[in-house]
Amino acid sequence: MNEIIVKIIGRLDLEYGNLIDQQKVRSIIEEVLYGYNITSKETLPATLDDMQEKVMLYIAVKKIEGASVNTIKAYKKTLRQFSNHIRKNVKSITTMDIRIYLAFFAEKELKNTSIATYTSILRAFFAWLESEDYISKNPMDRIKTIKIEKRLKEALTKTDIELLRTGAKTYREKAIFEVFYSTGARLSEIEQMKLQDIDWQKGQIKVIGKGDKERIVFMSPSCQVHLKKYLMSRTDDCDAVFITKKKPYKYLGKDTIRREVKRIAKNAGLNKNVSPHLFRRSASTHWLNSNMDMTVVKEILGHSTISTTEIYCQVSDSEVEHQFRKYA
Repeated sequence: MNEIIVKIIGRLDLEYGNLIDQQKVRSIIEEVLYGYNITSKETLPATLDDMQEKVMLYIAVKKIEGASVNTIKAYKKTLRQFSNHIRKNVKSITTMDIRIYLAFFAEKELKNTSIATYTSILRAFFAWLESEDYISKNPMDRIKTIKIEKRLKEALTKTDIELLRTGAKTYREKAIFEVFYSTGARLSEIEQMKLQDIDWQKGQIKVIGKGDKERIVFMSPSCQVHLKKYLMSRTDDCDAVFITKKKPYKYLGKDTIRREVKRIAKNAGLNKNVSPHLFRRSASTHWLNSNMDMTVVKEILGHSTISTTEIYCQVSDSEVEHQFRKYA
């Protein structure tokens, strides 16, 4: 303690010189500190695990950049799993750490698509860490991208579509069916549709897609008829296109819309796994088989690249033969 008092008096002497009575100051300090045990401050070691902190920062950046709610959820889940597994400072994470982590998922026999998604998210995260100078070397640079076979998933046939129409019984079911098949919109986009976004004169609906990007989708005559019938049957003042049946009226949630689609398929007696996403894939396939330009299909679906659209669209064998006979 004596050493501390000397240091304090020394600082005061530098600041105030002869203006202070050193003996009096010493007495006061001794009186105030009496009964205290004073020890030297130890320098704390460097942070051993700052992953969670960096993940939080990254998620905040993605939100500011306008990433969708679903994208944020996927990033949060993947990066928090990684953070809990690694438990290291970001500067200390090696390529081998990441390989072992991905191998852990491979042992669970997850699909290559799932592992590819994890890899893509980690690649984006570490690229951000490098760009922000949190790390000097990116451990993902030596991690190869997993190749995924682009297999076309089967779409509903035109006959399936007509059969499903018979399974839509209520005004709401018929409207949901027609809006899905006519617009090719995503489930999240249909869930959030507002009445004010419908342009009846042009037969258009404005939707908010991934990354909060606006685009226009289109209603067929059948879609306009059944959507109008459904809206005219309502007496509420809710601004949502699709709402709950009971008060308080609110936006129809994703799970309820999925159940409606399943009910339509069950009523129609169609023995296929029908989902909102299958409507989107089927609509795009039917457009393409009707000679709609691929770039136009891309814009309607709201895809960022044509390669994504190619995965969705399945050209029928008859259309392939027709095009060959026409141009060969």
